[in-house]
Amino acid sequence: MSELDTDQLTSLAERLVHQARGRGAEVAEAQARQGWELSARVRLGQPDLISEAGHRSVYLRVFRNQCSALTSTSDVTDAGLERCVSDAIELLDLSEPDEWAGPASAEDLARAPFLELDLFDPVLGAIDAAEAVDRAARAERAALDFDPRVTLSEGATFARVTGASALVISNGFVGTQRGSYASLSVAPVVLDQGDKRRRGHYWSARRHLADLEDERTIGEEAARRALRQLGARKVASTTAPVIFDQDTARSIVGTFAGCILGGALWRKSSYLLSRLDTPVASPLVSFVDEPHLPRGPGSRAFDGDGLPTRKNVVVEQGILKSYLLDTYSARKLHRAPTSSGSRGGASVSSGTSNFIMQAGDRSREQLIAETERGLYVTEMMGFGFNAITGDFSRGATGYWIEDGKLAYPVSELTISSNLDQMLKNIDLVGNDLDLKTSTAAPTFRVSSMTIGGT
Repeated sequence: MSELDTDQLTSLAERLVHQARGRGAEVAEAQARQGWELSARVRLGQPDLISEAGHRSVYLRVFRNQCSALTSTSDVTDAGLERCVSDAIELLDLSEPDEWAGPASAEDLARAPFLELDLFDPVLGAIDAAEAVDRAARAERAALDFDPRVTLSEGATFARVTGASALVISNGFVGTQRGSYASLSVAPVVLDQGDKRRRGHYWSARRHLADLEDERTIGEEAARRALRQLGARKVASTTAPVIFDQDTARSIVGTFAGCILGGALWRKSSYLLSRLDTPVASPLVSFVDEPHLPRGPGSRAFDGDGLPTRKNVVVEQGILKSYLLDTYSARKLHRAPTSSGSRGGASVSSGTSNFIMQAGDRSREQLIAETERGLYVTEMMGFGFNAITGDFSRGATGYWIEDGKLAYPVSELTISSNLDQMLKNIDLVGNDLDLKTSTAAPTFRVSSMTIGGT
C-alpha cells in the first residue's frame, strides 16, 4: 500500500464492512489506519535515541439486535481480514443486548464534500532521521551556548507523525482524513547550590513544519527557564493568589474537560453532573470545543460516529451550557449528541476536538504586575484530583511574586483547592493563548488557593 493512500484505506474498510454484512451483521463500521512516526533525541550533542516506525491496522465494530462487538488486526492479508470478521461475528453471538447500542442515525451522518482544514503537511514526511537529529542538536546547542552556567542537559527531542484513516459505515458514511504533527523540545539543566540540578524546559508543536518555532528560539527560552530556577526555595504555608502559566493552565482546563464528557456523566463520576445552566466558573471564563480551526491539533470534519462536527460552547461567561456527547452517551443521558464521538480503535466514546479557554485582554506581565503577593506556577507534578468531588491538589514549582514582580524561584510546594471553586475564583485572564495541543488555555489567575510549603 502506498504512503497515506486514502483510496486504498477506503477500499480496505469497505471490504471489511461488506464481509461483515455478508456474515449477518445488521450494521458494520470499519476504520483503516496507516501512519509513520519518527523521534530523535540528542543529549550533549550526541544521538541518544532514534526510533522510527510505521503502522497499518483495521478496526471493526458490528451490531445486531442491540448487541455489539469489536475486533481489530494489523494483518491485512485475505486470511487476516477473514479472521477479523469471523472473530467479530463470534463475539456478537456471545454479546449481551444493550438498549443504547447502535450506530448514529443514517440521516444525521456527514456527507461529502467535507471541510478542508489543512491538517496535513507533506514536508514532514520527508524529514529523515539525520535531519531530525540535526534539528534536535541545534536546539540543544542554542540552550548550551546561551549562558556558561548551562553545562548539562536532559536532551532535546524532535518528533514528527504523519497518518491517514478511512472510516466506512454500512448505513451510508464514507470519510477519510490525513494529518501531521511535529514537535521540538529542549530540557537544559543548571547546577545550583548543594549540587542540586535545576531543569528548564520549553517546546513547540504544530501540524505544519513551517509553523514550528525555530530551534534557536526554543533552546534559548529553555535555557532562560533553567537559569531562573537557580536559588529556588520553599515558602511558608499560606493562602494567596496563584497565577498559572500556559502549560499549567492547559492542564487544569484538560482536567475540567474530562468532567463534561458523556462517559464520565453516565458513569456518575463527575462533579458536574446535573449542573447545566448553572455557574461553574468565573464570568471571565468561557470554554469552547472548536473542531473547525485550520491546522488545529484537534480539528476534524466529522466525529467518530460519522456525524458532521460543530462548534460547541461548553461554558459561556461562567455558565455551563453543554456537555460533550457521542451517540451512545447521548442516548443513555436522554440528550442529543454533540458530534463529540472520538474513535479509539473500534470503540467510540466522547472526546474533545480543540478544547479552548478563550483569551482575555491582559498580558502575562500585567497579570504579574497586578498581583501584590502570590505564586506564579510554571510546572505541576502528580495528579491529585477527585472527579466526583472536584478536590484538587498538585505539587508545584515556579516563582514567588512580591509587589507585582517575580521575586525568586520556589519549589517543593503543594497547591490545593476544589476545581469548582478554583474556576469560580479566576479573576484575571491573559491574552497569550497558544494552540500547541488540542487543549489550550491562556495564563490566568485564581484569586486564592492554599499553598503548602515549610
